[in-house]
This record gives sequence, structure tokens and C-alpha cells, in this order.
Amino acid sequence: MSENTMENMHGYYLEDLKIGMQASYAKTITEADVVLFAGITGDDNPIHLNAEYAEQTMFEQRIVHGMFSAGLISAVLGTRMPGPGAIYIDQQLKFKAPVHIGDTVTATATVLEIDEQRRRVKLETICTVKGKRVAEGTATNMVDRRPV
Repeated sequence: MSENTMENMHGYYLEDLKIGMQASYAKTITEADVVLFAGITGDDNPIHLNAEYAEQTMFEQRIVHGMFSAGLISAVLGTRMPGPGAIYIDQQLKFKAPVHIGDTVTATATVLEIDEQRRRVKLETICTVKGKRVAEGTATNMVDRRPV
């Protein structure tokens, strides 16, 4: 049985990353997810929680918090690539389309630039539902060098 040392829990090191590398995380959004997110963040805007209110808006139904999609980007960066050990230091994000309860959101990060000297990795971050972009932007992570 292998032990969980810090070394084998670590994600990609700076030297492992290449421009164009990609990782994704997908989640189907449930009613519980939206209610719990509202409770955790305090964002109880009725567009997210009140069907009668939401019917009167341009969306004509409840929509998922935009920052929920941003949270899925964080899941990619923190667990897939660069993964554990990387520090999320910047995110630029534009919300392009609404997400609804029952939608499966896929968050994808693609390495765009690697700054070896500063240990910074810039990634394109995109969230899609059925191939349609619902959020897009760029993130910067600080990534460890491989231990000597």
C-alpha cells in the first residue's frame, strides 16, 4: 500500500507543462447545488431561487449563479491541471450565456503561456454547455518547479 506523501499528491510541476495541454471537469447542476451555493455565498438573488420572479425576466426561468461556473474552473485548475500545489492568482472572465438547472457544464483549461522565470502559467478558461460557450476568460497560476 503506497503512502500519500506530499510528493505523490502534487499536480503538474512547471517542467511538466507544455503550451496546448488541456484538462476538463464536468458537472450537471442540480437544484441542491444552486440552493447550497446561494447559502454558502449569500447570493440569494431571486433570479437564481424564485421561479415566479425569474419568469418575469429576460431569461424567463431561473438561472445558475455565474460564479458557479467560475467555481468549476477552479476545480479544473486545483485538481486536474496544474493541480495540487499550484496557486490560482488571477482570473479574467466573461459570462456569455445563462446556465440552467439540469445543464452539464464542462470547464476546460488550456495552457497558453509559460513564464519559467516567474513560475507563472497563463491558461485559457472556457465553460460550455452542449458545446456552447457560457463563460470564457484567462487564468494565471503560480506553479512549483520540480524539487531537485
